[in-house]
Amino acid sequence: MRSTLRLLALLLVIGLSHVALADDQNAQQLFNGKSLDGWKLKGDAADRSNWAVGIAAMDKKDNRNLAVTPAEDGKGQLVNAAGGGIDIYSEAEFGDCHVSLELMVPKGSNSGIYVMGNYEIQVLDSFGKEEIGPGDIGAVYGAAVARVNAARPPGEWQSFEIDFQAPRFENGKKVANARFLRVVLNGKVIHDDVEVTTVTGGNLGRGETPAGPLLFQGDHGPVAFRNIRVTKK
Repeated sequence: MRSTLRLLALLLVIGLSHVALADDQNAQQLFNGKSLDGWKLKGDAADRSNWAVGIAAMDKKDNRNLAVTPAEDGKGQLVNAAGGGIDIYSEAEFGDCHVSLELMVPKGSNSGIYVMGNYEIQVLDSFGKEEIGPGDIGAVYGAAVARVNAARPPGEWQSFEIDFQAPRFENGKKVANARFLRVVLNGKVIHDDVEVTTVTGGNLGRGETPAGPLLFQGDHGPVAFRNIRVTKK
């Protein structure tokens, strides 16, 4: 009996490994680590953009800023070092998808991850807060506060895994709302099946559609992103 259970467990692990490998192979890398190719700036004021490619770290002289150093070819991060610029979004567009990425914020900084350019997962330096609210990291902005505060200290890399279901349309009319099926921050589940009835403020401005890009908020505070992958479902 024990041998049978061990065999079943081994087969399950092998099966899950194959699924994970297939998912990884189907994932689309949105950032090449070399340039801003594949990304667009929101609006016409490109001269206000602070987005660059480099290696980010919290500024030793001012922990509210990020310092950026040159990166070796293909190993750069997508960095908004100064904040207060404009948003950036992917040329690639998605409907139902799994978003995987890492991010870093300095002390007190604020940004956001907009799935489909419309629905925001809040990014904020919320480390150490005993009680968190709708403006803290991981909140589905305007819809749900994160279950737990899973924030890491400012200047450390943090990971998000986002399973998303796009709104449904029939004959051009929306018949079902978008849903964040599952959101994991730094290995902890912070949302499970959250319905989003409308777009978040500061969105791309297209209205609700069957597909859209991944947008990062760049008009608030400094932030850096890396390992940005999207898998279509």
